Amino acid sequence: MSSTQPIPRDQKIDRLVGIGLICAAYICFTLLDTTAKWLNHSIPTTQTVWSRYTFSVMIVFAFLNPWTKPGVLKTRRPALQVTRSILLFGSTMANFIAINYLQLAQTMTIALATPLLVALLSGPFLGEHVSRDRLLAIFLGFMGVILVARPGFGGIHPIAILSIIGMICYAVFSLMTRRLAGFDSTETTLVYSGLVGAIILSVFMPLFWQKPPDLLTMCLMVATGAFGAIGHFFLIHAYRHAPAYILSPFMYTQLGWMILSGYLIFGDIPDQFTIAGGSIVALSGLYLIWKEGQKI
Repeated sequence: MSSTQPIPRDQKIDRLVGIGLICAAYICFTLLDTTAKWLNHSIPTTQTVWSRYTFSVMIVFAFLNPWTKPGVLKTRRPALQVTRSILLFGSTMANFIAINYLQLAQTMTIALATPLLVALLSGPFLGEHVSRDRLLAIFLGFMGVILVARPGFGGIHPIAILSIIGMICYAVFSLMTRRLAGFDSTETTLVYSGLVGAIILSVFMPLFWQKPPDLLTMCLMVATGAFGAIGHFFLIHAYRHAPAYILSPFMYTQLGWMILSGYLIFGDIPDQFTIAGGSIVALSGLYLIWKEGQKI
C-alpha cells in the first residue's frame, strides 16, 4: 500500500490491536525471564526450565488438542518440527543459566541481535538477497553485542557466551518457523514448540528434582509456563492483525521492560557499555525493519 493512500479505519484499528497484543506479549516474556531468574535462587535451573515447558504445554494442550482441534498433532514435516523444538529448548536452557550471572538487560541486549542474525542467515537458509547496506547494519549490530560482552577486556561474566549461543539457537528456530509456515498450521507449530523440551526434561527430572521450599515457589513455577504460553498466544494473534514491519519495532520495548524489572526486583542498574551496546543493536535492527517496510 502506498504511503500517500489513506489507511481505512478498520485497518487502523486492526493495527492498533496488533500493536497492543505484541506489547503485551513482550511484557509476558519479561515476566517469564524475571520469574525464572527469581526461581533459580530457590530451585535448580533445570527444574525452572522444566516448569516453563511442562506447564506451558499443559496450558496450550488444554485449548489445542485432538478433541478441540482435530488433526492438530499431524505435521507434514515431523523432523523439522522436532529440530525446531530442540533449538527452542536449547535457547531457553542457555538463557536461563545465563540470567543467574548476568543482568536481565544484558541478556536482553544480546537476544535483540536475533533479527540481525536472522537477516544474515536468510540468504543461505531461505534464498533471500541480503544487500550491502543490510550487511553493514548487521555488522554494526553485532559490534553492539561485543560492546556489551567485551570479551577479554574485563567485560561481563564469561557465561555471556551462553546468551550468544541461545541467541543463535533462537535465530535458527525463527528461520525454521518461517519455513514451517508453508507446511503446518500455526496451531500445530505452537503445540510442538514446547513438547520436545517438556518430554526430554520430564524423563530426566527425577535426577534433578528438588522440593519447592514454599507455596510461592510452586506458584511461580506454574507462572513461568503461563507467561510463556500466554506470551506466544499474544504474539501469534498480533501478526494476524498487523504486518511484521508494523509490529517488529515494538520488540525493542522489551529492553525497557527488562531494565525496569531488573532494577525493581534485583536492584540491577545497566552500565554505560550495556546502554551503548543496546542502543547500537536496537538502531541496527530498526534500520533493517525500516528497509523491510520499504518493500511494502
